[in-house]
This record gives sequence, C-alpha cells and structure tokens, in this order.
Amino acid sequence: MEFVSTLCLFTFISFTLLLIHSIFKFLAFTSKKLPLPPGTLGLPYIGETFQLYSQNPNVFFASKVKKYGSIFKTYILGCPCVMMSSPEAAKQVLVTRANLFKPTFPASKERMLGKQAIFFHQGDYHSKLRKLVLQAFKPDSIRNIIPDIESIAITSLESFEGRLINTYQEMKTYTFNVALISIFGKDEFLYREELKKCYYILEKGYNSMPINLPGTLFNKAMKARKELAKIVAKIISTRREMKIDHSDLLGSFMGDKEGLTDEQIADNVIGVIFAARDTTASVLTWILKYLGENPSVLQAVTEEQENIMRTKEVNGEEKF
Repeated sequence: MEFVSTLCLFTFISFTLLLIHSIFKFLAFTSKKLPLPPGTLGLPYIGETFQLYSQNPNVFFASKVKKYGSIFKTYILGCPCVMMSSPEAAKQVLVTRANLFKPTFPASKERMLGKQAIFFHQGDYHSKLRKLVLQAFKPDSIRNIIPDIESIAITSLESFEGRLINTYQEMKTYTFNVALISIFGKDEFLYREELKKCYYILEKGYNSMPINLPGTLFNKAMKARKELAKIVAKIISTRREMKIDHSDLLGSFMGDKEGLTDEQIADNVIGVIFAARDTTASVLTWILKYLGENPSVLQAVTEEQENIMRTKEVNGEEKF
C-alpha cells in the first residue's frame, strides 16, 4: 500500500512539473511580439488538442476557417503551430518560398517513429537514405515481388465480396501488406502478425497526447514501438547469420557500404511503413473514386487489364 501511495505521489509530482514547464513555455510563446495570424491557443500544454481529436477533424478546421480565415494559429499536441487550409498558402510554403521553411515534427512524433528516420533530417544523411530507399524500389528490385503483390491484391478483392466496405480502411490494410513484403521480402511471412499487432497499437497512439504514463495511448504506443524495433533487430540478426543478399528495402539499408547502425535501420524501416500506409492508401482511394465517377476511364483501364491477362495466357503465365 505504501508503495502504491509513493508511486501515485511520484506520478503526480512528475505531471505537475511537466505542466509547470509547459505553462512557462506556453507563456513565453504567447508573449512574443510576432506577426502571428489570428486564432486561439487554448489551455497551456493541452492547447486545443481535445477539440481537434474529440470530433471529426474536418469540423474543427471548418469552424476555425469560418472564424479566422484560411490561416490561423492553434496549439496541438504540446506544440504551438500555424494551420493552413488554402492551396495558395500551401504553395508558398512548399514551392515558392520552400527555402525559408524547414520540415519539423512534434518531439513526440520523433520519439515514436525514431529520431534517425529520414523525415527528421536534411543534408547528406537525408540524401544517403533517399538513395537507399530509391534503390530498393527500382524496377529490377521489385520485379521479384510482383507475384506476391498481385496475390495480396487478389486476396483483398476476394475479401470484399458480399459486404459493405470502407474503401480507405481497406486500402490501408492492402498498402500495409504490400509495404511489409517490400521492406522484409519473404521474411515478413514469419513475423507478419507480430508486426501488424505492434504497428496498429503504435498507429492508434500516434496522435494521442504525449503523456507517457501507464495506461495512456501514448505509453502503449511507445511500448509497441520498442517491440517493433526488437522484431526488426531479430530479422537483421538472422540475415547476418545467413549471409544472403536481399533486394528489398531492409537489404538496401543493410548493404550500405558506409554502414547504418541497427538503430538507424530500425527507425527508417518503421518510418517507411508509416509513410507508405496512409499516403498510398489515400491515393488509391481517390483513384477508385475517380474510376467510379468516370465510366469511360474505367472501361479503358478494364480493357488494358484484360489485354494483360490475354498476353499472360499466350505466354503460358498464370492468369488471375
């Protein structure tokens, strides 16, 4: 009982100190005489995080845009930030004046994905990782896994039969399976369920409040992240013992002549899974929507696929 009381007291003191630190940081930010756009910052540390995640994010943004315009300030996940909703403003940041901006993420995101992941770096290290990633996805590298990707696609399509589906969620599942085979090759079959279990827990806590206390989504996500790193380390160790070259992404990272540390490899593998899943799933969802709304385009795509099937049949290849 005494231990429990001590633990509770320690937790309370730690959280209080964190809150005090955040209040000072919050006040320092709000006291700066900068030409910031209109908006509200909410409570210290918490900011407007609950308002964003307790409802449909589109409702949050729509209400802000209606009240403050297409550019407004807010405070999310412990970070002061400026939100933009207009294509013109986005173009200024991403294209016209891109040299004035540096990509950054909240510290909690870096902790979850790994500080050595490609997203959090620029310069030589970023260029080096970019080359290694591109090397793993060249036509010669992915040719061997095309049958596996085709099999995943067919299995996914068959699972849709007779039921109403959420297209975006189904595309996320599909892209996740393709990402695993692209990163780990045949090794992913041995660890697929473990990887999925840990990743889904990590994803669930990705946008949670960064409070690392037992029972919180953030705490569970960080534990899952450690388990993911252990699985990657296990695969790396097995490959080193077997001394066989692989053309997948993990093989590209491990084959780097200058040598990446195991921590750097794990951070980037986990990071690539994150990057591939949501963005690719989003693109696929929009493609399906476009095809459904444009029968002539759908017909052209269908004919193209039928020609591919006939070519396979002529060449004696397996057709699906």
